[in-house]
Amino acid sequence: MRRFARVALLCLGCAVCSLLYGLSQLALSLEQEPGGGGRERQARDPATPGARRQAGSAGRSEAGTGRLFLSYSVRCKNLSVSFWNSYWMLPSDVCGMNCFWEAAFRYDYMKTHPSEKMHLAVVACGERLEETVTMLRSAIIFSIKPLHFHIFAEDQLHESFKDILDEFPYEGKVNYTLYPITFPSESAAEWKKLFKPCASQRLFLPLILRNVDSLLYVDTDILFLRPVDDIWSFLRKFNSTQIAAMAPEHEEPRIGWYNRFARHPYYGVTGINSGVMLMNMTRIRRKYFKNDMTPVRLQWGEILMPLLKKYKLNITWGDQDLLNIMFFHNPESLYVFPCQWNYRPDHCIYGSNCKAAEEEGIFILHGNRGVYHDDKQPTFRAVYEAIKNYSFGDDLVHSLLQPLERELKKTTHTYCGRVYKVFIKQLTKSIRDLYARRSKGR
Repeated sequence: MRRFARVALLCLGCAVCSLLYGLSQLALSLEQEPGGGGRERQARDPATPGARRQAGSAGRSEAGTGRLFLSYSVRCKNLSVSFWNSYWMLPSDVCGMNCFWEAAFRYDYMKTHPSEKMHLAVVACGERLEETVTMLRSAIIFSIKPLHFHIFAEDQLHESFKDILDEFPYEGKVNYTLYPITFPSESAAEWKKLFKPCASQRLFLPLILRNVDSLLYVDTDILFLRPVDDIWSFLRKFNSTQIAAMAPEHEEPRIGWYNRFARHPYYGVTGINSGVMLMNMTRIRRKYFKNDMTPVRLQWGEILMPLLKKYKLNITWGDQDLLNIMFFHNPESLYVFPCQWNYRPDHCIYGSNCKAAEEEGIFILHGNRGVYHDDKQPTFRAVYEAIKNYSFGDDLVHSLLQPLERELKKTTHTYCGRVYKVFIKQLTKSIRDLYARRSKGR
């Protein structure tokens, strides 16, 4: 009889555990949009103090969202819980039971419910409207998953952006949110005059876009030659300490800038370039950074101004230099991707020195130093003009690839033109892959 009672008690315990598991899974599923099937739950980003924002999409207005972590941040006071953030590490003011269940089941949830939207941010000031729109067009052409653009721009550019983006023929695939240029009020003047008027805005993205978990920041002079999905996938390669990914500033130390001229600490052998910066912003907001100003580790919002005050007389490239200083002291937090993900004139003007691009082609083109708008590097300008002039819906081979190849062959008198095939190798594959997906109805 006693043995029977023990068995019955054990069965009862198993039943209670199964019931609790079922209820937790039900709660998670109810947090998603009713009906599932790819429909997206929408919520407004918290407003920046004193800032007004405009939201839009192709044909309708829409607020920005932080899709993947929305339900978790609502229940857990904007602190997203993940499998690398154990329950016992949570601050005392964060709810307990809900976060416990989320920490327990979220890893399985992420595997079966991948993020359906990629977030891309850009900062545009002055005469950067056309360049920014061309970058956004390149992101749209090949990308698979939906995109949400976070566009930080001077007020006088907002209407122009809305007029252009609302005409993009990709309703449902592309959404955007417009933001004013915003800096902390007590130090706005200092940040605005750092390097370029708007350049340091990117440093404050983790503090402004609090409902966005992960973000790809790019400069306006970026062109995507393969799907944004592919660089976005690097987020899955981050280890438990990595919070951001960037490419080296140089491949060849003999022509490197940081290792020859910098008067401040910098990452690695030749520094990093911040023109393409992939961020897990949840981790950035939570991390305490080692630094050379105090033995106490500081969070992102606490470290920016002290860094600027200490190094402002020693930095040349503004916010990029500050990022180099941060990751010099926290090298374990950076994932470094190859040079073909941020291919710049320095990779070919002195002879080809990006081996990865020679083998696989250029994935992301970065036309810094204004090379899209002068005749110093006609190879870069040819790619820019080809994408700018391409009309959505036209045949990509006849309207983009073939005209571009003809123009590139005219540039072989330059060092970059001698390796012009690296500029179309990946582009050719991206077009082929796109048509293959369309033929399969994807």
